[in-house]
Formats: sequence, C-alpha cells, structure tokens
Amino acid sequence: MTEETPGFEEKPDVPSGATPDGAEPKDAPSPSKEEEAAPAGDTVETVGLTAQLDQVRTALDERTGDLQRLQAEYQNYRRRVERDRATVKEIATANLLSEILPVLDDIGRARDHGELVGGFKSVAESLETVVAKLGLQEFGKEGEPFDPTIHEALMHSYAPDVTETTCVAILQPGYRIGDRTIRPARVAVAEPQPGAAPAAAKEEKATDEESGGTEEV
Repeated sequence: MTEETPGFEEKPDVPSGATPDGAEPKDAPSPSKEEEAAPAGDTVETVGLTAQLDQVRTALDERTGDLQRLQAEYQNYRRRVERDRATVKEIATANLLSEILPVLDDIGRARDHGELVGGFKSVAESLETVVAKLGLQEFGKEGEPFDPTIHEALMHSYAPDVTETTCVAILQPGYRIGDRTIRPARVAVAEPQPGAAPAAAKEEKATDEESGGTEEV
C-alpha cells in the first residue's frame, strides 16, 4: 500500500512552454523594427531592379541598332567589291582582246578573198569561238544609220538615194564587250545630196503626178 505524503497534491506533467489551465495567455512578441521595414525594403529593391532592366533594354536596343548598321555597311561594301571585281575583269578581258583584233581582221580579209581554207580555217574558227565565249561581239553593217558613238567615218561622200547620213561600206568591223566598245566600226558614210529631195519624197511626187495625169474614160 502506497503511502501519500501529506500536504502535497500530485499534478499532471505540463509540457515546457505550454500554458497551464486557467492561466492567461501571454501577449505575442511585438515585431522588430527590421521586420516592419521589410516591405519598404522589398519595394526599393524592386524599383532598383526595374531601373536596371530598363538600362539593359536600352543598351540592347543600341547594340542592335549598331549591328544593323554594321550589316548594312558590310552589304554595301561587298556589293562595291563585287562590282569593282567585275569591272576589273571586264577591263582585263577588253585589253587582252584588243591585242587579238588585228588577227581577227586578217581572218576576216582572208574569208572575204576565199583564202580561209584547210587547217587555217579550223584555227580561225576555233579562235573566233573562244573570243565569242569571252563576250566579244562584232558590229557594223552596211545601210545602218551613222552613229558617231560607235562608228568612225574614214570616207565621206554624197548619195541621192539616202535620206540621212548612212554607213555605205564597212572598212573594219567594230567590237564590243557588253556595253563597252573596244573598237568603233570604221566605215564609209554617205550623206544626202545637197539640195536634192529625198528619194522617198521623189517617189511620192512621181506617184502623185502619175495619178493626176491619168484621165478617166
């Protein structure tokens, strides 16, 4: 039989920190000054980050504009280089072909006299094929109007059957590469007879006279 100590009442164990029954709860601790200032600090930090983001965007826009300008300048530079390269190539080709023109003239004269035969004919035709592949074009025909930009008049005469200054003979054909004239066509030209009516006007007048002179029966 257990003996109880007089004067002491047995109480249940209470966990540490717990509020005993009947005891008034203690007030919660008041927030510190740092905790009260926390929301204001977050706002300031957000504003700072936004300002930094705006600066980064501005810098990005500037760099993008610089890159676009650089690309445009590079494209213009590349086009200039390609154009200059094509011009240099054309000039070099024209200089080379200019040295071959006397040979082509000899071939043309031999053809006109029926002397372009045998092996000489094969060589001549091969040479003409090569220069044609390089872009060499022959021009100049009898009967075409005289153009001082592409024709060189070596002989001059008057003719009653022309209405304008006309190439009546091709003494040497002209040659060009693209729009570049290597050598003008050397021609003989004829002008209308001074004071003479053009041939077309004469024919028209003669036709009118014949029509007017015919009597109706």
